[in-house]
Amino acid sequence: MKQTRSVKSERKYMGRMPFGCDLLDELTKFCIRNDIRLGRVEALGAVKKARMGFYDQAKKTYHFHTISRPLEILNLIGNVSLKDGKPFVHAHVTLADKTGRAFGGHLTQGTIVFACEFVIEEFSGPLLRRQPDSRTGLALWEKKKEVRIQ
Repeated sequence: MKQTRSVKSERKYMGRMPFGCDLLDELTKFCIRNDIRLGRVEALGAVKKARMGFYDQAKKTYHFHTISRPLEILNLIGNVSLKDGKPFVHAHVTLADKTGRAFGGHLTQGTIVFACEFVIEEFSGPLLRRQPDSRTGLALWEKKKEVRIQ
């Protein structure tokens, strides 16, 4: 592994999102209100509509697409770190329509909750901060001293 850090599980939260909220905004607000600066996010449920992104590695830009119909959240997985000194939720989501066809991508603003249950696990340990990475064009965790796994 190129770069790892040891973290310890601290607080765990389970909750339900409000009907009609923006999924990414609500997760981010929860982390800010509870001072969660390092952690993991999971969720399942359903959305009224979704907006997701795909990163074009050659052009170093995101392409976004919106699906304006009800979808099931099959899986949402993400992490919490710091970006510009504030808690930042980075999550990917897999969704399915009524036929079982799956869609997925980088969760972005514009995904509206119908019903959603979430788990957020807070970690203690060295904070991870996102910084611009010239090679990828993304805001990635800054490089620090490596911890080697034997």
